[in-house]
Amino acid sequence: MVSTSVMAVLAAIAIPMVSAASSNVKLNDQADNVSNYVGLAKMRATARFSRARVYLDLAARTYVLQVWNQGGAAWANDTAITTLPFGISFSFGVLDAPPLNTQPAIAFAAKCTNNAVPPVEIDNTSCIMFNSRGIPINSAGSPIGGNAFYLTDGTGVRAITVTATPLIRNWWSSAAHPGWVRR
Repeated sequence: MVSTSVMAVLAAIAIPMVSAASSNVKLNDQADNVSNYVGLAKMRATARFSRARVYLDLAARTYVLQVWNQGGAAWANDTAITTLPFGISFSFGVLDAPPLNTQPAIAFAAKCTNNAVPPVEIDNTSCIMFNSRGIPINSAGSPIGGNAFYLTDGTGVRAITVTATPLIRNWWSSAAHPGWVRR
């Protein structure tokens, strides 16, 4: 009975620790994946002398790399659509301050636009788009800085920011209060 009691106490301690570590690994893995997609979009835009973007569907919790197909005048998926794992979402939770020198106010990058002429914004989306020179641009094609994507698991928040230079940075903060640290 003593050994069973000891095992129960150890299990009660270990299970929450393993669960928290697993959640942190999933958050970091997904944030690194989204960050890699942003870097890949920048390279695809310059390599194909076109526009490329990372398209986040905030409601469906999915993301995909898209390249502008000039012949078809439409966005085409360049990668498979990826769904965030259970427990991870696109959000910055209760945080109200962005990482230093990245954005004037915490917010997701601008909404994505469809293929219409003129383009129409798509609700519950966020895009970081690059022109053929690898510069982040808005839907009108003008250079823009202050782009960001945020992911959270409820205990931590990861941010991927892109400045006008175009420098891609990764950040982490506790979900309870801002204390951004570069990754």
